[in-house]
Amino acid sequence: MTRPSLRMLVGRLRQHDALSAKRDIQRISACLPHTAAPAWPGLGPQSRLIKNGDDAAAIPDGDGFLLVAAEGMLPRFVQAEPWFSGFCSVMVNISDICAMGGRPLAVVDVLFSGNQTDNGRVLAGMRDASEAFGVPVVGGHTSRLAGPTALAVAIVGRARRLITSFDARPGQKLVFAVDQRGAYRGPGDNFNAATCATSSELRSRYSLLADLSEGGLVNAGKDVSMAGVLGTLAMLCESSGVGASVELDAIEPPLGISLERWLTTFPSFGFILAIDDDKLPESLARFGGVGVSAKVIGSVDDSERIQLSLGRETALYLDLAKEAVTGFDSLATRRARHNAALGVC
Repeated sequence: MTRPSLRMLVGRLRQHDALSAKRDIQRISACLPHTAAPAWPGLGPQSRLIKNGDDAAAIPDGDGFLLVAAEGMLPRFVQAEPWFSGFCSVMVNISDICAMGGRPLAVVDVLFSGNQTDNGRVLAGMRDASEAFGVPVVGGHTSRLAGPTALAVAIVGRARRLITSFDARPGQKLVFAVDQRGAYRGPGDNFNAATCATSSELRSRYSLLADLSEGGLVNAGKDVSMAGVLGTLAMLCESSGVGASVELDAIEPPLGISLERWLTTFPSFGFILAIDDDKLPESLARFGGVGVSAKVIGSVDDSERIQLSLGRETALYLDLAKEAVTGFDSLATRRARHNAALGVC
């Protein structure tokens, strides 16, 4: 394939709809506290450790953490792919729990049953994902809706040690771990590497994140969202108050997929992790052991800038000291405090 100009590529990546959608979160970050302080009744003084902006809420509980997360499916996705959207609603929640170093316990759903013919297929997709991943659907809610069927799912899990968006440190290497065996399905850039895997493969891959966390190998990272690997990295850097340099030549798309599309892809199994040098060999080997491609694609620095290189070209992707993504921490913290002082929400 013809290699794009890095300058033109960066321009298109910065304007990508999914990255723009992440910027919408700034309206929320301006209204909500970044940490649960002062301590909330019933949670104890450790509630000060709870931070908005992570893949799941981590609530101190005994010798570990209770994890809580939720995802909504776009109605157009539900309409186009009823079964697959049901499957994905469970899968993406499981990914959020695993991204925090946790193990999923159970999910509940809210089904707005518009097009009645879709409901059975949506629920069948949820059921099949529940069986494949070994995570039960334990309850939910249904409601009538005029229009297309809509779906939201929430999940709880537990973690002994956390992988967070707030702990990436200068000097760490950036690892992109992604399952490349699959194909695009449904509207947009959804890469399906899940329904072609066995239940045993799915469970071993997703449980690996908790294994790495519990073994002290990884404590910073995120699962790759609709913003793609670079947009997700931007959110990780923003929360941690760091920058990064990324070698795009190190990111190898599956055969027949362009680099630009792969950079904006939402993979069914994809994580960007910040790992110390001495823990890299074992971490990479563990991913290889479950059939997942894991490669070093760059490093963390203290610049608050995300710099990309491709061949001999270099270009700035985002300057987080000057522009926010979600608004959770770094530049966003200063803006939130300013807005709070002005009474802006």
